Amino acid sequence: MPSSTHAPLNPTVAEVTQRIRERSAERRALYERRMADQHKRGVHRGELSCGNLAHGFAACNPQEKDSLKLMNSANLGIISAYNDMLSAHQPFETFPETIKGAARAMGSTAQFAGGVPAMCDGVTQGQPGMELSLFSRDVIAMATAVGLSHNMFDAALYLGVCDKIVPGLFIAAARFGHLPAMFVPAGPMPSGLPNKEKARIRQLYAEGKVGRDALLEAESESYHSPGTCTFYGTANSNQLMMEVMGLHLPGTSFVNPGTEMREALTRYATEQAIRNTEPGGDYRPFYKQIDERAIVNAVVGLLASGGSTNHTMHLIAMAAAAGITLNWDDFTDLSAVTPSLMRVYPNGQADINHFQAAGGMSFLFRELLGAGLLHGDIPTVFGTDLTAYTQEPFLEDGKVVWHEGPEKSLDEAVLSTVANPFAPTGGLTVMKGNLGRGVIKVSAVTEEHRIVEAPVKIFEDQNEMKAAFESGDLDRDVIVVVRFQGPKANGMPELHKLTPYLGVLQDRGYKVALVTDGRMSGASGKVPASIHMSPEALDGGPLAKLRDGDIVRLDANAGTLDAKVDPVTWGQRELAIGNLDHYHVGLGRELFSGFRHLAMRGEEGAGVFGGFEADDLARQEGQIFEEDA
Repeated sequence: MPSSTHAPLNPTVAEVTQRIRERSAERRALYERRMADQHKRGVHRGELSCGNLAHGFAACNPQEKDSLKLMNSANLGIISAYNDMLSAHQPFETFPETIKGAARAMGSTAQFAGGVPAMCDGVTQGQPGMELSLFSRDVIAMATAVGLSHNMFDAALYLGVCDKIVPGLFIAAARFGHLPAMFVPAGPMPSGLPNKEKARIRQLYAEGKVGRDALLEAESESYHSPGTCTFYGTANSNQLMMEVMGLHLPGTSFVNPGTEMREALTRYATEQAIRNTEPGGDYRPFYKQIDERAIVNAVVGLLASGGSTNHTMHLIAMAAAAGITLNWDDFTDLSAVTPSLMRVYPNGQADINHFQAAGGMSFLFRELLGAGLLHGDIPTVFGTDLTAYTQEPFLEDGKVVWHEGPEKSLDEAVLSTVANPFAPTGGLTVMKGNLGRGVIKVSAVTEEHRIVEAPVKIFEDQNEMKAAFESGDLDRDVIVVVRFQGPKANGMPELHKLTPYLGVLQDRGYKVALVTDGRMSGASGKVPASIHMSPEALDGGPLAKLRDGDIVRLDANAGTLDAKVDPVTWGQRELAIGNLDHYHVGLGRELFSGFRHLAMRGEEGAGVFGGFEADDLARQEGQIFEEDA
């Protein structure tokens, strides 16, 4: 065990954890009863009939069949997001054989239980396919459930990295919470073109100063090999949060693919997953590992690192799957006491490999645990509590061992301390006012750009903005409003197509901001953007009341967002009706009409499953559940 300091819990972290616990008490209790009942019915093949079991191992070799006939060894289910188009998931091609070999060496077995879809927001950005992206999270959860429904397994290994994939896998892991879960990452690609240069080329292209050839060359030098994109967006935020919740092995999140260490960590993850099963002797089911403490840890880790705003929705949906009610006010209160400790693009110029080299997760754990900002007492897949995560892995004679990580940052421009943070708070704020509620990430927004009061220019399709920019119509102080972009309207696509144009306007000296019921995700940067506005315009949200030229004041410091319109006039205004037909057909979008109808608000997680136990409890009481506001 490590010798890291573990300070008393920060009072705000303790208070937020307690109110989540109290808010979720009935819901969480019902969830735990259901998971315990699933466990009683059997977590492995011993509950199957002979015919069931014969089907389950028909394709196995004789040795594996003999193991599966016996009930005293573990059988692991592999759920993988592998595809060879998506760079982050291409390395998973070889993982199943590595896992099966490691399981055999332990006298156990592993079976590929199922694949899940993995789409790339980088490929679909600004394209119709992006409108399927958010809903793919829930498809992944359902596909995982199908894979695990055969009940052949004593534990599950979840192979995923990117934006919606890990949240979807987590949601499914929570609903199969009687199974031990091990999340197995693939790691980031090596560093390519510096992020500052990439951003510069993008803005030059937006201004028409370089051609498409130069843009494509820059993008190709940035995204150039197998592995996760190296900026700190949703994908790498996923990995950090999984480790902070104790669902990864210590120090495993940001090891590059194709290395000896990466393969050794995958073997060790398999071995440890077997040890965590009932046959392995140290049964650690997901539902006993992940509670409100782990969820709070994930929020704190996200805030301290300047992570993706997508997780203000994903974490709410993930928590709900485990019977826990999390809300945006929890994010705001934790942000107020969580210092900013990382500067990784878009919050700085370094990439995730620089963070790893500067001390990485072990140093981040040391700082957050030492300041009492994490619950160090949560159980982990490593077989310890979280205090062991100040260690990092090393190879000795081909085997993984863990030693204490660095006690000092090796690059204070990338990774700093609680005593000397880059900012005193986590840089995430809930925005409130007569335009509804949203979230804003200000970790990359300089102080002089955090308050904008200007006339609005309204768009109902992100593609319309390009023409307005090129015509010069936006060469002024302006708050760009892009509405009818919520989950019910069109699946809530990311709007990164707007980023270069907004950046150019700000660089020209104008006061600029974005307000939308859509998403900007982990790459939201230097322009203030109040996103995920709820209720969305299609759902009666006040964004539908805005008219071109209305004055809006966005104050990221105060957390306020208001239309400066006479209250009587505002109250009498009719809601605009969006033209949405072109969003709903083509590239499979028609298949998701049911999802659009079922989608919950952004502040409720933007999912299609409802509130799980919360809905059931409300029905028992004869009322409709409404999420804490």
